[in-house]
Amino acid sequence: MMRLNLILFGVLVLCALGLVTAQHQARKLFIALESEQEAARQLDVEWDQLQLDQSTWAMHSRVELIAASELAMKVLPSERVRMIAVPVAPVPVPVPVPVPAPAQEPRP
Repeated sequence: MMRLNLILFGVLVLCALGLVTAQHQARKLFIALESEQEAARQLDVEWDQLQLDQSTWAMHSRVELIAASELAMKVLPSERVRMIAVPVAPVPVPVPVPVPAPAQEPRP
C-alpha cells in the first residue's frame, strides 16, 4: 500500500509541474500576443498617416501650385491643346483546332 501511495504522489507532483509549466507557457504566449497586437495597431496608425500624407501630397491644387511656382510651368490655352485619338488594336480571338477522333479498328 505504501508503494502505491508513493507512485501516486510522484504522479501528482509530475502533473502539478506540468500544470505550472503549461500556465507559464500560456502567459508567455499571451504576452507575446498582446505585443504583436500593439505592433499591429501601431502599423495601422502609421498606414493611416501615410495615406493621409499621400493624399495631401498628391492634391491637384498642390501639384499645380508647385508646378507653377518652382518649375515655372503654365497651363496651356485650350487652342494650343490637341486631342489625339489612338486606335485600339483588335484582340485576336483564338480559333479552336478540331482534334481528330482516334481511328477505330474494324470488329471481326
